[in-house]
Amino acid sequence: MKTFPLFIAAWVLAGLGAVVGSVLGNGAGKPGLFAGAVIGGLVGIGAAVLIAAKMRWLPGADRLAAFVGGSVGFTLASPIAVSNLHTPITPMLICALAGLGSLLGVGVARGWRGNR
Repeated sequence: MKTFPLFIAAWVLAGLGAVVGSVLGNGAGKPGLFAGAVIGGLVGIGAAVLIAAKMRWLPGADRLAAFVGGSVGFTLASPIAVSNLHTPITPMLICALAGLGSLLGVGVARGWRGNR
């Protein structure tokens, strides 16, 4: 497994998905903006996992764990990003939790399966 490319892909695509989702959800007001960002971020994590599997950065057996871990990381990052929208760098950096979550999810799953 190549951890750094998976981390970067999950970070970048979660952030990009959140931005695109918030733009699309903006028409429904503030709740739509937030919901669009969360849905877009989750789609971005899914895309990162699929790309990582296609590029052989991530074994196929670890795809679900990477997606679940990335989703948990992004869900934890969302309220922090929303409360710091006045600074442009914080929401961008906080999306790194999606990448860390993906790696942590894979590590936990491998521990449960008994392989490393």
